[in-house]
Amino acid sequence: MSTTDPLDALRAAISAKYDITPADASGTPASSLRVATHLCLSTATTLPKNAPTRLRKAGGNATDPASHPDGFFMLEAVYLAWLLRDTPGGEYMKQAREHGLPAGGFVSLTERKSIVDWLKRTVTSLSNIVPLSESTTPPGSPPPSVYRRLPAPSSSTTHSQALSSASTRPRGDVGTTASPTKRRYVPDVVDVEVVKKIRQGEVELRDHNTVLRGIKNNNFSSVRNACLAKLKSLKEAKKTGVAAPVVAPLSDPKAHARKQKTVYPIIMISSSPTSLITMYNVRRFLQESIFEPSAEARARAATEGTTRAEDLIPIDRERTMVEPGGQTRASAQRYYVVDSVEALNKFGADAWDRVVCVLTTGQAWQFRPYKWSEPRILFHHVKGIYVSWANDPPNPKVKDWNVTELKIDPHRRHVDKSTVAYFWKTLDSWTALHKPSLVNT
Repeated sequence: MSTTDPLDALRAAISAKYDITPADASGTPASSLRVATHLCLSTATTLPKNAPTRLRKAGGNATDPASHPDGFFMLEAVYLAWLLRDTPGGEYMKQAREHGLPAGGFVSLTERKSIVDWLKRTVTSLSNIVPLSESTTPPGSPPPSVYRRLPAPSSSTTHSQALSSASTRPRGDVGTTASPTKRRYVPDVVDVEVVKKIRQGEVELRDHNTVLRGIKNNNFSSVRNACLAKLKSLKEAKKTGVAAPVVAPLSDPKAHARKQKTVYPIIMISSSPTSLITMYNVRRFLQESIFEPSAEARARAATEGTTRAEDLIPIDRERTMVEPGGQTRASAQRYYVVDSVEALNKFGADAWDRVVCVLTTGQAWQFRPYKWSEPRILFHHVKGIYVSWANDPPNPKVKDWNVTELKIDPHRRHVDKSTVAYFWKTLDSWTALHKPSLVNT
């Protein structure tokens, strides 16, 4: 029985720059490491590639690879770490799996450099390599329980029998009393704790193969049975010449009514007469991208016979969508604008769920009748827009309100289009993220 240590044999082969080759049990070179069963480490040393080494796996406390082989890396894993020592991490893990090594069966990235340094004799010892003094049983030996206990030699043993047993002993076989005691390596406590923290934060790299495989076995028998039933009905219909019956799903009239109901998003503005955006000029501003002072819009409405502004105004916004093929598609999105809670209640009990934006002048009294009267809470549920003149100083009241400032130029009307475009872009992004059901695609 061979007593060659696989780890020392591999280290000696690397130091001697021997061409390590995968082979089968007879020593014939194999086409690849995956199909091989042995590794030729020298002209006289050929070891099984699944032989356990003295390199202990992370988190283990086993001391004998012969009795606890699962706690140690196989010779193939250590050789693969050496063979792919300069390979990037993702490619190294991919090739390790392609060679048939399971998760945890190959040397991790954090341990690869240290074992490579040990194989190159850059370092003399590693904390996760069990010393030979702790493992005197040759790899592959049966456990001690299979040996029967022999009786102690009697006092009648002759001197000639002792000499005979001594003469048959190989010269290299020296008793344990003659071998020097090897001091056991004791790792530093601080280093052990640091390594534990590093390994706790270690993240295993994944590639597309491991992600697609997943971590559990999925049972698709229900899909298979459904397909078989469908194919069977189609075959029977083809033989008889009658079309296979199509079972229509049962429809819920209430659910159908809810599906047919069109839900439009709602924008709330301030009812303050000093607000830049009021019910008199909001339609022209948001729909035509033209800002008209509220006083002028009110005077114009009076000349047209409108003495009181509407409490509910529809806004039809034209949108141009670009398809993946490059074609453009025009669509319309309707919004409703209100300036009071009374008008909002006309939309029903779910009206506040449809509010996507609140335009504010920076006055907190505007939110008192709202569902959320605290500005910080209100603008967590809806998008807040603070409207002001472009030349106004910053308002410290809205600093912590989570609102977006919309600056309107007092004189240059040609910039109104870009201002309104910025408003719609901001609102579209917020609505698509927080209330996508209100987006008309």
